Amino acid sequence: MRVGILGLQGCIEPHERILSSLGVPTLRVRLPTDLAHIDRIVLPGGESTTMLTLLLRAELFEPLQFFGRSKPMWGVCAGAILIAKEVEHPTQRSLELISLKATRNFYGSQRESFKSLLTIDGEAFSNRKSITLEADFIRAPLLSPLTESVKVLSRLDDQPVLFREGHLLASSFHTELGSDTRLHEYFLGLPVTRET
Repeated sequence: MRVGILGLQGCIEPHERILSSLGVPTLRVRLPTDLAHIDRIVLPGGESTTMLTLLLRAELFEPLQFFGRSKPMWGVCAGAILIAKEVEHPTQRSLELISLKATRNFYGSQRESFKSLLTIDGEAFSNRKSITLEADFIRAPLLSPLTESVKVLSRLDDQPVLFREGHLLASSFHTELGSDTRLHEYFLGLPVTRET
């Protein structure tokens, strides 16, 4: 398995470090042709408007959208905004892959960033045991499910912050800034969806 990391802008190196520690090769995806050499992809945190501009400039928008219809994709913070079906505050174009509405910068500015311990639903893991991990919220979006097909895997207080819909994963937060590999391991186990 080789994991792509969208390599246009944002928090790229920490994902490479985590995946390398798991023995998983990675590839920075910058061109449409790179998608043929990966099995799944992480869209990292960063600045979603900048990432969108660079996606369009690299003619990567439509190929990435097609890839995400069947291959596992994890949108982290800004990456989650990119894959959400709806984006507001302000409205912007997105890949429209996962049935979420993203409200940008809901958790505040860069200066209002914070860490929190989150419990991840045990249903997400094969051993059915919930886990607790440390998460970083950095200019994090509010993500709201649009359909019942979206499973909420974790909450911050009463607010959902981690979601799965089939082969797609989205998180309002970062875990790659620490050393915990468990959410990456979960992502590596997501199935490929065969389109009909």
